[in-house]
Amino acid sequence: MSSILKVDQLQDSGGNEIITSNGSGTITVNNQTFKNGITEADQWRLTAHLTSNTNPISANLERNDSTGFGYIGTGMSVSSGTWTFPSTGIWLIRAKMNCEAISNDNVVLRTRITTDNSTYVTVAEANDSGDGSATGAGGVMSEFLFDCTDTSTHKVQFSSTSIGSGSYIIGTSSYNTTSFTFVRLGDT
Repeated sequence: MSSILKVDQLQDSGGNEIITSNGSGTITVNNQTFKNGITEADQWRLTAHLTSNTNPISANLERNDSTGFGYIGTGMSVSSGTWTFPSTGIWLIRAKMNCEAISNDNVVLRTRITTDNSTYVTVAEANDSGDGSATGAGGVMSEFLFDCTDTSTHKVQFSSTSIGSGSYIIGTSSYNTTSFTFVRLGDT
């Protein structure tokens, strides 16, 4: 036999509040707030090959729409290559790149962040190269944990660099080849 106890506040024997609930999954224990699980997770992809250095990558982007895909929360938004977070928190930013690189060339996908809505710095890089004598195909990934304390100033961009003639970052709208994943892990 199971029992359910529904309360919005627990107090110690002195009448001091020790646990409260807002009724929608957020609890406060001794003045520290906790939320249930991941509240935001989203994934986007590059829909066409990227054949030149681009900063920021602003075209041919779509939210994953493959069969079975789902996201949690509001999701990310992107305008002119600048990505905006729907809420503050500690965010995992994952950039996965598939590419073709001609011999003696490398292809680079960079993750760049700003905390002042102006100056961007590289915080992660995925880098793959041809094998010296032949064109090579490959897939690489980079990750960064971003402390977004203000959604109006803390943003992210992705850029491509070091793409020689004949090399490119692979993109398609059919499935993920080059993709961008965002997961809010917790409060800032």
